[in-house]
Amino acid sequence: MDRGSSHKTWFQKGLRQWVSVAPYILIGFVFVCIFVIYPQIKNIWMSLTEYNIMQPSKSIFIGFQNYEKAFAGDEKDNFWMAFRNVILYGVFTIPAGMIIGLILAVLVNGVKRCGTFFRAVLYLPVLIDWIVVSIIFLYLFADGKAGLVNYYLMRLHILRQPVSWFSNTWTANAVIWIFGIWKSIGWVMIIDLAGLQGISKEIYEAAEIDGASGIQKFWKITVPLIRPTTYFVLINLIIGSFNVFISVYMLTQGGPVGTTDVLQDYMYNQAFKYMNFGYACAISVITGVSIMLLTVFRDKFFKYERK
Repeated sequence: MDRGSSHKTWFQKGLRQWVSVAPYILIGFVFVCIFVIYPQIKNIWMSLTEYNIMQPSKSIFIGFQNYEKAFAGDEKDNFWMAFRNVILYGVFTIPAGMIIGLILAVLVNGVKRCGTFFRAVLYLPVLIDWIVVSIIFLYLFADGKAGLVNYYLMRLHILRQPVSWFSNTWTANAVIWIFGIWKSIGWVMIIDLAGLQGISKEIYEAAEIDGASGIQKFWKITVPLIRPTTYFVLINLIIGSFNVFISVYMLTQGGPVGTTDVLQDYMYNQAFKYMNFGYACAISVITGVSIMLLTVFRDKFFKYERK
């Protein structure tokens, strides 16, 4: 068989394979176009307009004015406050969630009896609905002596007077951060536990023979070998920190005076409270670009891991 016939046979075989899988790929591609690509394009277009939700045809193209409004900011615009709160949320919740989750994963992984029970109990906060937990936190951190947290802190003589948790910027943010940590540690634990179970026990046995302590095994074996899992957890928590919404909306609704706003609830208010849909779309684009840049930075910063 000459080279031309060989190439023709190879092409026909490849074409038949593509024809056989094309219907399945086409279905997925259509759904991606409808539910991902088109909404993204529409969102970017809306961000460049003064969008009229009632009469879209009468929307006015204003270019980058919505972006200029967001970046310029003024006394009535809390975009930078919301952006700051998202960054602070990530700074306080991501490291704490990762550290506590890893410690719990190591402890549960070492449990020989009732391991499934402990996993279920520690993962329970992830399964409980955000709205339900928000209501519980509202009661826990209620103002005055009626709040359970205030009551016990005063009983332990840590506080002299009850704290109005949701009336102060930093205490309200602190409650939101505690909420985020509590909701994330169960998920982090499960992911880290999967990574830990992929480490061969022979490595730990060899370390014990060499006289390594528990702390040495943790820092010299566990931490380095679950590094890929750690990076996976990190990027998901970063994305999650930019998407925080329900806890803020239920606990503070951005108060006091918008000082606990985050990007998602700020965008929600602009769209559905003030009907500034174009401006809200611009904020969503900025949020998406920020996540993308953080992801690229992470890949560059940890590029040695792929090598």
